[in-house]
Amino acid sequence: MKDNNENEVIAARVNYRLVFKRIWEYRRIYYYSLPIAFILASLFIICIPREYHAETKVAPEMGNNMANGTLGSIASSFGFDLSEMQTSDAITPLLYPDLMDDNGFVVSLLKIRIKTEDYDTDYYTYIKKHQKKAFWNNIRDFVMSLFPAKKAPEKKGFDPYNLSKVDNDIVQKVRGDIKVSVDKKTGVISILTGAQDATIAKILADSTRERYQQFITTYRTNKARIDMDYYKELMDNAKKEYEDVCYQYSKYSDSNMNLQLEEYKTKLTNLENEMQIKYNTYTTIVTQYQASKAKVQERTPAFTIIQGASVPIKPDKPKRMFFVAAMVLLTFMGTSVYVLRDIIL
Repeated sequence: MKDNNENEVIAARVNYRLVFKRIWEYRRIYYYSLPIAFILASLFIICIPREYHAETKVAPEMGNNMANGTLGSIASSFGFDLSEMQTSDAITPLLYPDLMDDNGFVVSLLKIRIKTEDYDTDYYTYIKKHQKKAFWNNIRDFVMSLFPAKKAPEKKGFDPYNLSKVDNDIVQKVRGDIKVSVDKKTGVISILTGAQDATIAKILADSTRERYQQFITTYRTNKARIDMDYYKELMDNAKKEYEDVCYQYSKYSDSNMNLQLEEYKTKLTNLENEMQIKYNTYTTIVTQYQASKAKVQERTPAFTIIQGASVPIKPDKPKRMFFVAAMVLLTFMGTSVYVLRDIIL
């Protein structure tokens, strides 16, 4: 048994000697292949535009005391969020990232104003006209322009749910450049944006966060705002009716000031009673309207910015040094397989 192990060790040493000897004999191949791989990989990766990333994090108010108490802390330690189970909202924080699947919401992001030293336009125009491309993409676009597709009929307006191919490609690019995620335990919304300009990456992060805050606020206060608008309409009508009755009372009282007829007194009393009823109705509705306004404020969530977006200093991709090193390593491995093919096989 011991002799067999010693033979295996000796065979392994012999194999390694053969491998290194073969590589040394064919070293000239490496002298050519590795520099060529380095140069080609460098030229390739330099042609790909660099992209900067900016990230911001915001925590929306949940408005649930139980979830924030001791029981909520215990449940959170086990990976459960009581606020998600107790909320009456149809759209929970876990569904906020799914907003990026809706064309209507993504199209609203295309209106973001891009204002830097080099650009002063909207996000849609920036993507459509100011994106750097690798040279092979420019060649592809030129070739495709020689064979134009059948022009689609022009549409009035911009329907986010009936997009042209060009606009649909832009919407898909926005989905790729803006990533939204939610922490299941804390409910913190993370927004990661990418752009070819560092300042624009920050602008996109801040603007997307603001759009999310607007959406969440609108959704949370929607029912309360409908009630408020309803009571506002009732209040305006009640006020007008009260003012009309006051005008009738004043006009009738002034025109019959010196009369002592019972008919006059009865009608004047009826007008007074009606005026009082209208006034009581008006004041009641005003109270309800004020309560509905307070309800809107109560339902309006507060947002805490956990991490503000900052202008990135270094680009995040592509990783040029890593790519070049990986290509050189792959070339070395491929060349070695070719050189050692008879030994390996």
